[in-house]
Amino acid sequence: MPGRARVAATLISAVLAVTVAGCAGPSEAEPDGPSAEPEWSYVSGDGQTYTADEVPERIIAEAYAAKVLMEFGITPVAIWASSPIAEDVGLQGADFTGIEVIGQEWGKIDVAAAAELAPDLIVGDWWPVEEAYSGFEAGVEDTSRRLADLAPVVGASQGDSIVSLIEGYADLAASLGADPEAIAQSRTTFEAAVTDFEAANEENPGVSALAISPWDTNYAIAVPAYAPELLDFQRWGLDVIVPDTPDPDFPYWETLSMETADRYQPDLILFDDRNHPGNEEILAEAPISAEIAAFAAGQTTTWPAYWVHTYGDYAAELTRLAEVIRATDASVGE
Repeated sequence: MPGRARVAATLISAVLAVTVAGCAGPSEAEPDGPSAEPEWSYVSGDGQTYTADEVPERIIAEAYAAKVLMEFGITPVAIWASSPIAEDVGLQGADFTGIEVIGQEWGKIDVAAAAELAPDLIVGDWWPVEEAYSGFEAGVEDTSRRLADLAPVVGASQGDSIVSLIEGYADLAASLGADPEAIAQSRTTFEAAVTDFEAANEENPGVSALAISPWDTNYAIAVPAYAPELLDFQRWGLDVIVPDTPDPDFPYWETLSMETADRYQPDLILFDDRNHPGNEEILAEAPISAEIAAFAAGQTTTWPAYWVHTYGDYAAELTRLAEVIRATDASVGE
């Protein structure tokens, strides 16, 4: 998300005839009286409850959503991604062997290929700011949006914590037949990593951090209110700096000119790992970099920007960051 085929109509119509019967979307009472208890039900990120007479089996998912479902034992028949899968840091370690890929560019999904797979369910994050699911935001091609004609679209909501996002997918996976023990084991490992991260902040109190993504001649600073992983870091003891003036048209960031990049002086700089090391190289080439105390002191690392969806990935990132925090000199910033 943040960062910045022609459709076979007759085939899609045929698939719709099947999927509408099997997965009815938001539940509604029958006019002649209460209906039978549905076999499948899920409260999605948009607040709607979706039901079906049978548990959905043929799932098409956005790649990050697919990765978390797969951690819980639910494998989709197809995925789409917003960038080449092999280059996406958030998809490292995912084994998509045998899963059809119907898109690797933001806003472009091969709906004709999706229709041939006769999906029961489409899965992606719900983004409250955009009021849309992943793959259906403003700017997505109209032909790609027709993916939503094939089956109901559901998914966990982005919010103020990655934990709630993962839990939303754990609930979805459980509704689809995932082994509760597998979910519990992943959660236990993650909780140990949270405890370690909190301990690191207690052992080295007062470390301030700034999450950034330099590009061209701009110095973009992440706004924690729109980056749930940064809100989690704050919740678990790290002082993540909140920029003063988010961009009015896209408040995920405050964008400064490179000439004013020394406005905030943290103890630790967190680079957006989706664009690393290129973004760090851009800052290194700017004369102002010498005036940013943390950068000059070599107190830099990356943060998992907007992509964490699994307990496993989050645990690994928290463990890594805990060691960085322990080694950070908290007297460098102002």
